[in-house]
Parts: sequence; structure tokens; C-alpha cells
Amino acid sequence: MSALHQDEPAPRRLVDAFGRVASDLRVSVTDRCNLRCSYCMPAEGLEWLPKPELLTFEELTRVISVAVGLGVRSVRLTGGEPLLRRGLPELVRQIAELEPRPSIAMTTNGLGLDRLAGPLREAGLDRVNVSLDTIDRDVFTRLTRRDRLDDVVAGLAAAADAGLTPVKVNAVAMRQVNDEGVADLLQWCLDRGYQLRFIEQMPLDAQHAWQRSNMVTQTEILDRLAERFTLSPTAQDRGSSPAQTWLVDGGPATVGVIASVSQPFCGACDRLRLTADGQLRSCLFARTEDDLRTPLRSGASDDDLAEHMLALVASKKAGHGIDDPTFLQPARPMSAIGG
Repeated sequence: MSALHQDEPAPRRLVDAFGRVASDLRVSVTDRCNLRCSYCMPAEGLEWLPKPELLTFEELTRVISVAVGLGVRSVRLTGGEPLLRRGLPELVRQIAELEPRPSIAMTTNGLGLDRLAGPLREAGLDRVNVSLDTIDRDVFTRLTRRDRLDDVVAGLAAAADAGLTPVKVNAVAMRQVNDEGVADLLQWCLDRGYQLRFIEQMPLDAQHAWQRSNMVTQTEILDRLAERFTLSPTAQDRGSSPAQTWLVDGGPATVGVIASVSQPFCGACDRLRLTADGQLRSCLFARTEDDLRTPLRSGASDDDLAEHMLALVASKKAGHGIDDPTFLQPARPMSAIGG
């Protein structure tokens, strides 16, 4: 090895005290949403962030660029509902031009995706996850407080047509709400080639009304599915993926469950989160945040921003602690944190 190579500093990485490396950045682009899902927010909605408090596309891209320089290889755009952020394809284009280029995904409720799937794909978006908890119109309307099921279905089809594949569907199973329809939802996704992932309901609602006894666990979901399908564990190592997956009727189709509460996977977590107003979070359930917006707007260098990220990740806790008696739900709801 040449002296030049020997003198090169080792690349800095976002490593915490437990040896986990953050390589996945979740970026919320807005806290606004056009649905009112009962497990997320009250019927009247929430008080949205004033527009001047939101990071601009240039500020978002700069933070992402610094993160990429520290080893982040995957960026997921979230909300609220990210499609409500005007001009979103431009942000995707800016991210896609970074070197090295990170993979770019988005989590959305699907409203408006029928119009934007093509432009987003052309700008550089790689794939989408669409939230859909039921295909029963009455249940959907009660759950979201909006009669928009057809729009979500159209958005999913447009995503598939645009090549935003694999198209994934995220569903939260809720007791005595939609849990009896989980097998119907799986069959619906299988028929269309979508990959379904169930998510255990987490204590991230604005109302702070979550109760573990009302949560449908991974075991219960699998038992419901097994009434109609034969499930067998997939062979591949899940790595840092939050979903554990099973082959459906021998495959190749799969179904997954993200058991954040009953079987937490904190030991393999590789995620870091940036809120729409520029607060950096090391965990979805963190009670503290690191303000990046102020230094961004006060002349901080990229190295200054990198130091903020490195310090926050270094202080990351071992786990979310939902089962700890001292656990406190974060003050911000999911819509304000970003999924």
C-alpha cells in the first residue's frame, strides 16, 4: 500500500455505542396529511407547522448529502403525507444527483399517487410503500374518516405501472376494527403482485390513547392468515429489515410483519430520522432531538452538521423501551416525526 493511501483518514461512519451503523435516513417533508386515521390523529386534525419552519428542498438535500458522506445509502421520504409537499419530484431529482447516489423510497397514503407516480419515477424515485389498512370501503371510511379508497387503489396501480417496484403495502391491524379482514387484504395484494407488510400498532398517536391490550400482535396476525394460507419462514436473513417475512403457499409471494412492540428488532436498527422542521432523531420513540435547522440557517459548515449527526448517533439508546415501566410516549405523533 502506498504512503498516500496509508495517510488517508478512515471514513467516518454513523456508529453508536452498541456497534450499530446508521445507513438508512428517514426524511419527513411535511407534517400535513389529507387523511385522519383514528390511530394517528383526531378527527379535527392537528395544528400544522408554519411553512417558514419547514426545511427547504435545498436544506433537505444538504442534510442528506452530509448523511450520504457519512455512509447513509438509503433515503426514505415520509410525512405526514409527502405527496402534499408541492414540487416533490424536484426534491427527488436533487437527491438522485448525489454521489454516491442513495436508493430513494417513499412512504405514502397513495392519495395523488395516480398523478405523481410517473413524474416521481422519472425524477429518480425507486419504489414506494403505500399505507392501506383495509379493502373494505366502509371500514376504510370509518378508519381514515375519508371516503378515498378508490384513490388509494388507483395510486397503487399507477405506482406499479410506473415501475416503482416492488410495490409494498403497509397495513396496521387493529382489534375489532380491521383484524378480521387481514386475510382478505393479503389475497387482494397477492392478486395484484403487491408485497404486504403488517405493522403492529405503536404508541405514536397524537391522542396518546394507545393501549397494548388493543394491539393486534404478530402472533395473532399470523394465526388469522393461517386460517386461509400456508405460511413458511423465508430462508433469507432479514438483516436490518424491520419486517420478518413468510412464504405464502410455498412462494414466491411473501407476507411480512413488523413486530415493533411484541418482538422488537432494535439490536439491528440502522435508521436515523429527520423531521420536516429539521430535527434529527436517533429513534422513532426518542424523547430528545437535535436541532439542525438553526445551524443550517446560521452558517454552519457541512463538517459542523456531520458532527451533530455523529454525536446524536453515538448517544442512541439500546432500544425503544416500550416494555419498560418508565416508558413515555414521545411528545410528537407519528405524523410529525415521519415514519
